[in-house]
Amino acid sequence: MTMPLTGGVHLHHGGERAEEIAALTSRLGGRVGLDGVLGDLNRAATLTRVPGKAAVWGFRWCDEDNRSPRWFPQGITTSADRGPLEHVNGHRVICTSWYSRQLRGVDKGSRITFVDITDPNRPRYRHVLLVQPVRRRDGRVGVVPLRAHAGGLVWHGPYLYVAGTARGIYCFRVEDILRVYSGGDAGALSIEDGHVDSFGYRYVLPVRFTYEAGVTDGEEPLRYSFVSIDRTAMPHRLVAGEYGDRSMTTRVFSYEVDPSSALLVRSDDGRAWPVTMHEAALRSMQGATVVDGTYYVSTSAGRRRRGSLWVGTPGELRRFRHVLPVGPEDLTYWPSTGQLWSLTEYPGRRFVFAMDRSEFDTTFDAT
Repeated sequence: MTMPLTGGVHLHHGGERAEEIAALTSRLGGRVGLDGVLGDLNRAATLTRVPGKAAVWGFRWCDEDNRSPRWFPQGITTSADRGPLEHVNGHRVICTSWYSRQLRGVDKGSRITFVDITDPNRPRYRHVLLVQPVRRRDGRVGVVPLRAHAGGLVWHGPYLYVAGTARGIYCFRVEDILRVYSGGDAGALSIEDGHVDSFGYRYVLPVRFTYEAGVTDGEEPLRYSFVSIDRTAMPHRLVAGEYGDRSMTTRVFSYEVDPSSALLVRSDDGRAWPVTMHEAALRSMQGATVVDGTYYVSTSAGRRRRGSLWVGTPGELRRFRHVLPVGPEDLTYWPSTGQLWSLTEYPGRRFVFAMDRSEFDTTFDAT
């Protein structure tokens, strides 16, 4: 096992919320998990040509989601990140994260979206609201929306890791998905007295615990802007990095994942320490993933210019200029297809797309 780096930055386990989730589950009649969501998909995506030289396949969301001024897509992961089978009970699934901007005084927090691409010609999906279980004064457990930028997403084993910027990483168990009510998406809540406010979402996923970001010895705190999983490293590694401009740190770092639990490896002091850390010196990093020691990093260039992909090793990254669509975000890798996946965020130009990793070795010219 790789020895952790010396230094002050780390993550510490914030404590399980198992009792609160159990109480909430009991009130709602039990978990439905991912099977419940995949059996109740209510929106259709549309295959489309994605503007960007690197994109070889992609889709756009339904009109409401494509144009929404409130919800902005950020993170991406797939059932190939979850485990070696690369599917869930025969379903090939993409999962994305979104954050809510405040509109009319309301911030709806964060959500994730499960997209079934088993039939690649007919992708269908449903949103699930991310929530925090809260014990009320009367002792009952309700939920409040999880308010996080959700800039990156990893699905590994039973867990979903959601990047929480300065807070650290939020951790969910996919099996904890709950059905809040059985009516239509504008129906009444099944929990009385306002103890659950799901903003009309039929399904919610409560946070199980948080890996809290910590720092000692005067080190610059890490910002968890995006995350991915490196399944080519043994043990697997959770890769994370920082979005920043020229005045901010832009580090890419990784933690080892315990193969038996799919949780971060912790030392004797109970903390998880990075095993790699590099200063990328790239402005506007949006995502990074590692495959067989090669780093793939996406950078954005505002609302009008297309994004770029950087390939190589830290300190020796080659730039493939403007091969990505406008507004690229997180990155992930699907091993059996050899494809990198990403997504874009701006209203009216929101795509989820695949890229052939080999093209960056044989076809595209770096600058």
